[in-house]
Amino acid sequence: MHRKILIMGLPGAGKTTLAMALAPRLGAVHFNADEVRKHLNKDLGFSAADRIEQARRMGWLCDQVVKAGCYAIADFICPTPEARQAFLEGGSAFIIWIDRIKHGAFEDTNRLFVPPSHCDVRVTPQGSVEYWREQVAERVRPVFASDN
Repeated sequence: MHRKILIMGLPGAGKTTLAMALAPRLGAVHFNADEVRKHLNKDLGFSAADRIEQARRMGWLCDQVVKAGCYAIADFICPTPEARQAFLEGGSAFIIWIDRIKHGAFEDTNRLFVPPSHCDVRVTPQGSVEYWREQVAERVRPVFASDN
């Protein structure tokens, strides 16, 4: 198992909020898709192909952190199975689906979004950020304990 964590879901579901709470708990490096687009992936738009490339690059960034022996968290929509596969090119990930809302702010993304067929944790509307941070941390640590 890798120490790579994907927090995915619709825009406005709470991905970044959970990632920001979880990163210090795990001592993880956090990559937010909006920030990565702003600073590194300015060349990418929001076409299906560009979304897949964004996912591939986000996965690669996380893989580099994992190679250094640290946890890496990527928080982004990752809307399609193809995007998720691109994120996983360099290795598997612990997948968290933030399933707290039924529609995000962007209609094109709502139409494009395909719920994942697999996730390790499904975050529902019930429970605080602190609750979900602890639920994830308890599940992640045993998964990654054998990585040392």
